[in-house]
Amino acid sequence: MQLIGMLDSPFVRRVAISLHQLQCTFEHRAISVFRDMDLFRQINPVIKVPTWVCDDGTVLMDSTLILDAVEAQTGKSLMPHELSARRHALRVIGLALIAAEKSVQIYYEQNLRPSDKQHEPWLERIVEQAAAAFALLEIELAAQPLDAGALDQAGITAAVAWRFARERLPQCFEWQRFPALSQWSETAEALPAFRAAPFYG
Repeated sequence: MQLIGMLDSPFVRRVAISLHQLQCTFEHRAISVFRDMDLFRQINPVIKVPTWVCDDGTVLMDSTLILDAVEAQTGKSLMPHELSARRHALRVIGLALIAAEKSVQIYYEQNLRPSDKQHEPWLERIVEQAAAAFALLEIELAAQPLDAGALDQAGITAAVAWRFARERLPQCFEWQRFPALSQWSETAEALPAFRAAPFYG
């Protein structure tokens, strides 16, 4: 099984950390959708990260769908089974995925699109969406702290979204407004599964 993509993507990193936490053996191929586009196209013509190549050659995309397939194959899960705990995890994951998605869009808008082509109303909107997602995440983590001793998908996804935004968008948000998220990121990054898939950029 192969995970294709760079660990500076929060979605690739989410999958990689989850795989390490699940103790799932895989090969990581750090292929860039920008620098190595022709090679990536040979593996996945859609050129989408993360890409997951199953043992039978099936190519999957989207971090949530990849993790669903892996958990079905391994019989292991990073999701709580009890209903209220699962509902809380799904809320945290949903907010974190939105924060990650909007942060990636902001980064691309600011760094890939020429300044004279940037659409300010669109940029303002996605910044507002990302800020709202982080603010709601902060409320969730402050009310119910994540458990480093029982690292689950909510904890992984929240931490990778936060790390990407802090690294790539240092001037974009008032980071001091998010002490619970900041503390969780620091705690999570020290865990073995995170150290096995470090952010780099």
